[in-house]
Amino acid sequence: MFECVLNVAEGRDVAALAELAAAAGASMRDLHHDPVHHRSVFTLLGEPPALARDVRALIGAAYQRLSLQGHEGVHPRFGVVDVVPFVAYDDDVTLAYVLRDETARWIAETFDVPVFFYASFPGVNERSLPQVRRRAFKDLAPDLGPDKPSPTLGAVAVGVRDVLVAWNLWLRDVDLGETQRVAAALRRREVRALGFDLGGATQVSCNLVAPYEVGPGAVFDDVVARVGAERVVRGELVGLLPEAVLRHESPQRWAQLGLSLEATIEARRA
Repeated sequence: MFECVLNVAEGRDVAALAELAAAAGASMRDLHHDPVHHRSVFTLLGEPPALARDVRALIGAAYQRLSLQGHEGVHPRFGVVDVVPFVAYDDDVTLAYVLRDETARWIAETFDVPVFFYASFPGVNERSLPQVRRRAFKDLAPDLGPDKPSPTLGAVAVGVRDVLVAWNLWLRDVDLGETQRVAAALRRREVRALGFDLGGATQVSCNLVAPYEVGPGAVFDDVVARVGAERVVRGELVGLLPEAVLRHESPQRWAQLGLSLEATIEARRA
């Protein structure tokens, strides 16, 4: 089984998001949208070629329906379809690379959108998504497509990665400066973190890139130690997570961490 977790620069137009979810067909398993980030995460599960077909249908619908012009939101982005990562679950990762490369070529040839490759695995010496974001159109040229972003569609990063858990912590009575310092203190090989002002609250937004080593509970406790339990409102899962990661946390903490059995890959696969 393979997973594709498309990040799209639209989080407010509910009707448009419903159209995109419908376009994703039978592979569609979860939609998380955030109006402040102005961003949505579509989780698709399946086997090639059905997954590839549904991923292309979703990308095509997004490019037809959405535009980057006038877009604003707290989350960084450089394209209408911002990130397209493929993940192999109990399958040969070389097939995930095939999915990545074929999807990338199709995007560049069909929509004339610049495409950047990335890969993220332990021990893999390839550029990561954060490196692409920092360097794109500066000292890093696109791997495919034109050398400048599309005025309406931007660019896209298409990658292959290991299991990742996207997870946020909502804080109250913590200003943006302190939130950003907390995020910086959390960063290490296993954790990527940014601090955002959401208007009335702040958020530590995390990508847990080694969730079997450092999961939501450990990050939650670290933030509590830095700002105090009374200022940590709740945890929020973005998308889905493997059941094995969930089982690392005590069931008594699932609600606090924003986790549940219903939000696991295994539950949605069934």
